[in-house]
This record gives sequence, C-alpha cells and structure tokens, in this order.
Amino acid sequence: MDWMHFIESWFWFGFAALGFAILFNVPKRTLTAIFMMGGFGGLVKLLFLEWNNGVILGTLIASIFVGFVSIAAAHSKHSPPFVFAIPAVIPMVPGSFAYYTMKGIIKLAYNQTPEDFLPLLNETVTNGFKTMFILLAIAVGVFAPMLLTARESAKQIKIPLFSHDKNQG
Repeated sequence: MDWMHFIESWFWFGFAALGFAILFNVPKRTLTAIFMMGGFGGLVKLLFLEWNNGVILGTLIASIFVGFVSIAAAHSKHSPPFVFAIPAVIPMVPGSFAYYTMKGIIKLAYNQTPEDFLPLLNETVTNGFKTMFILLAIAVGVFAPMLLTARESAKQIKIPLFSHDKNQG
C-alpha cells in the first residue's frame, strides 16, 4: 500500500469535487467542505478497491459516507445537504466504464466477424452493467442518509457538535 498514492488521489478527488462545485456556483463558504468530502469520499472508494471489495461496493460505501457527512456539513455551513453531496460524488462517476460500453456498442454495430461477436458482446454488457450499478450505488448512497433523516428539516436535527443553542451546556 503506497501512502503517497492515497495522498495524491485524495488531492485529485477533492480538486475534481471543487471544480464541479465552482461549476455549479455553490456558495463560497461551502467550498472547503466540498473539497474535503470529495477527497475523503474518493479515499474510501480507493480503500475498498485496495481491499479487493469491488468498485460497486466501494462506490456505495463512499457515497453513503459523503451523504452522512453532507448532512453534518449542512448544519455548520447553513446550506442544503445536496450542495455538498452532489459535487463531492461526481468524481466517482464511472466515466471509463461508460466509455468502453459505448465503444463496444459501436464495434458491435460494425462487427463483420462472427467469432469476435460473443467476446465483444460479453465485454460490452459487463461494462454497461458496471456503469449502471455504480451510478445506482452513487444515487442510493447519497440519497439514503438524507431519506433516513428526512423526518425533520436538516436545520431542525440536533447534532451536539454543530448545535448553536445557547441553552445547552
């Protein structure tokens, strides 16, 4: 396990999340939290990949992590949780799997040899299902924590660490 690789990956995941946050024109007060959530969410995914648990499970756990942290960040920065969660998980979108799925579909359309058809079809369908399940894992991971805490508004949920109530000791 190369720790320098994880530090570098943390930076790039955070930087990508920060770029999407700026693109979505989020409030400036949220940028640091989005950078940290994107970086640490990416690290959780990479750790699961390092432990050979698979990209889909790693993405699900990382998205759940980002979802719960975004609720806590919503308290401290006075912004909706989605402002934090969406830019932080966008770097986890499976671009390479989607690319190879589309490339395989195009090759299947122009395939002239029957012996190449089945292996190409298998690879294309595999990449397509990986893309679909990773996107599903991101959606479920981000929205599940918010749905679990949706009984009250994010501002009404009391978290002792972020509570600004003067009556508490």
